[in-house]
Amino acid sequence: MEKILEKLRKIEPILNEKQRRIVFAAEAEQLGRGGKSKISALTGMSRSTLNAGIADLRTLHENDLIIERGSIRRSGGGRKKNTETEPQLLSALESLVDPVSRGDPESPLRWTIKSTRTLAKELTEQGFKVGKSAVAVMLGQLGYSLQSNQKRLEGANHPDRNAQFEHINENVQNFINQGFPVISVDTKKKENIGNYKNAGKEYRKQKEPRAVKGHDFADQKASPYGIYDINNNSGFVNVGVSFDTSSFAVNSIKFWWEKEGKVRYPDAKKLLITADAGGSNGYNRKLWKYELQQFVNEYKIEIFVCHFPPGTSKWNKIEHRLFSFISINWKGQPLTDYETVVNLIAATRTATGLTVTSQLDKQIYIKGRKISKEQMNELNIIKNSFHGEWNYSINEQKCIS
Repeated sequence: MEKILEKLRKIEPILNEKQRRIVFAAEAEQLGRGGKSKISALTGMSRSTLNAGIADLRTLHENDLIIERGSIRRSGGGRKKNTETEPQLLSALESLVDPVSRGDPESPLRWTIKSTRTLAKELTEQGFKVGKSAVAVMLGQLGYSLQSNQKRLEGANHPDRNAQFEHINENVQNFINQGFPVISVDTKKKENIGNYKNAGKEYRKQKEPRAVKGHDFADQKASPYGIYDINNNSGFVNVGVSFDTSSFAVNSIKFWWEKEGKVRYPDAKKLLITADAGGSNGYNRKLWKYELQQFVNEYKIEIFVCHFPPGTSKWNKIEHRLFSFISINWKGQPLTDYETVVNLIAATRTATGLTVTSQLDKQIYIKGRKISKEQMNELNIIKNSFHGEWNYSINEQKCIS
């Protein structure tokens, strides 16, 4: 009994009245028959108070009471989360760490803001009440984490690299403000089709890993070409079974426009495409520009193109807003057939509202298709005064020979 008394004396100072009778009642019940009399004699608490404590114990879970750090409250009580009292807080935070998703693609803050303390300071200056710990929690909710540097740069920085980022930013902002569509495009890496190993892990019974082939010499491959609608936070992926040519790239954009673009933007007279400097949608691909001209002629819409500078493809929005989540969604699962690829891509979702649609493109695209100098001269391309090779618009052809 002396040990019980010593324990109760130690914790009693931090208990409020209700907690005190509940704890004492719990000790009384633990002692069994005669427990209430012993605790009453030991602590001076009346039997009626102990009876009330026992009643509290029995109704504790029924009443959904929460005892935490010296306070008693019902579930949902206490101070509200910052994001509940200030609904715009999450959006404001994401606009600092990832401006593209809020219509500011290449903000300098992407490079200058590093710590949760700095982010909290920036948000406070905007009028929000938030500390660095809350910022860390919200970053986790938005899908961000601390990551080390990785060797990903594809070449030396171009001297006009940042100026081109600013040019892209200005164009994207103008298009969004006017309600015109802005899409980020690229081809995801080719994927082996068959029972081959796919990076990542999946939940299975212990010691029962999925058995896959021991080599990766696949006869069939998938070429997923993606279109990410920045305004709408949605993706469209055209899964090709053939070569990743410029014709395949532009056809993928056509499929998106037919199925989603013109439905979502029925009055749009302009379309802005942000693309890498290389690949099937590279700025020096004649077939890319030729096929875009056919797109413009067919749909009567002016197309503007802004290419990211060489060596900066990882800054393309589609990489970390669409392709990264597709890879997460199918990690550890062999892409056994084309239907599996299409279904896994279409099942990709995120907490921030990303939706994805996908289709299989069975058309065979021929490599090495040449566009003559005469055909190029007929294209109605207007080069921008700033790096016209990266920035240009394509208008409808008036006379087509």
